[in-house]
Amino acid sequence: MSRTLLVCLTLLLCPSAILSAADLPQFQASDWPWWRGLHRNGVASASQNPPVKWSATENVIWKSAVPGRGYGSPTVYKNQVFLASADTEQETQFVLCFDRQTGKQLWKTDVFKGGLSTKGNKKSTHASSTVACDGERVFINFINNGAAYTTALSLDGKQLWQTKITDYIIHQGYGSSPAIYGPLVIVSADNKGGGAIAGLNRTDGKIVWKNERPKTPNYPSPIILNVAGKEQLLMTGCNLVTGMNPLTGKILWEIDGATTECVTSTVSNGELILTSGGYPKNHMSAVKADGSGEVVWENSTRVYVPSMLVKDDYIYSVTDNGVAICWDIKTGKERWKGRLGGTFSSSPVMVGTRIYVTNEAGETYIFRANPDKFVMISENKLGTEVFATPTIVDSRIFMRVTEEVDGKRQEMLYCLGSK
Repeated sequence: MSRTLLVCLTLLLCPSAILSAADLPQFQASDWPWWRGLHRNGVASASQNPPVKWSATENVIWKSAVPGRGYGSPTVYKNQVFLASADTEQETQFVLCFDRQTGKQLWKTDVFKGGLSTKGNKKSTHASSTVACDGERVFINFINNGAAYTTALSLDGKQLWQTKITDYIIHQGYGSSPAIYGPLVIVSADNKGGGAIAGLNRTDGKIVWKNERPKTPNYPSPIILNVAGKEQLLMTGCNLVTGMNPLTGKILWEIDGATTECVTSTVSNGELILTSGGYPKNHMSAVKADGSGEVVWENSTRVYVPSMLVKDDYIYSVTDNGVAICWDIKTGKERWKGRLGGTFSSSPVMVGTRIYVTNEAGETYIFRANPDKFVMISENKLGTEVFATPTIVDSRIFMRVTEEVDGKRQEMLYCLGSK
């Protein structure tokens, strides 16, 4: 199969599009500009001290009603908090912006009206992607009218451009989030009709490069990590593990593996990357990203939806059915297991040696990133349903939760912090 559909012409005609990897936005530790945070690995600044206890009344700085339904996580930049959502009754998909200090809704921009599919897993939504911000614009992915689109908005909510990435056949749903790298916003849309991963110019949305993908459903977001001495764009699933040059889309190496359907965003210790999938089989592996494609170890643990964490050559994960596990990343040896409880779709976030993870019932468990033993710190309950991963910055926790208000489902955005 021909992988690269469009690369050289754009770069030759537009030399300004060839910017160095250093052309990244400058963010503060208090910003969480895209999925899984500034370092794309779920690790928050260790210098902060978010609360370990809360409830609907305890340690609540503010809460705001969120119209519609979505599972994308909060994106925080300076004084703004961004969320994607969708209203099936109004048939709209939109982006919301809230004031970081007060929770006041600043704006709501409809990206699509009509065109929503009735297909998909009952846990999926029409707004499961997380907004990305480059300091000047925000970007969001939506599936609408049988295709995947990336849309850019200004920080005050005006639509700047919209680009169709590929036709899209919904199987379970869609939740791939945009990734910012240098001059590009990188997006993926794997699906059983034959998907794509593409690098778009952040300024005008023009496609700089685009690679075809196999005709299989798959759900990870593109992740860029520094592995084996260079920054690589990493994708798992479609029965492949792939490392690419994020500026050009050139495939650096590719091996069979990782099962057909994956959801988690890969993590790394700088030498190995972790893959995990859940269909047609449960599968985890540690793969060298130096081009050799060597699989160092593998097992059959089901870490299908919640992404993993890596700290000091140890992996910390939570299985879909609520078991916390620590492994040695170099050997795959299990260090310990600890029972949490419930079913998990949200991913864990690490702050220093604390790991925060929330199950689908809104129960958040906080335990230690300690390779020697499982140590639970606290448990907290908020809302009736949580699928979105919390965002933890500046000693505050931004959580998207569902509550029952007057007998009806209502999503809320909470800002939690010590008072």
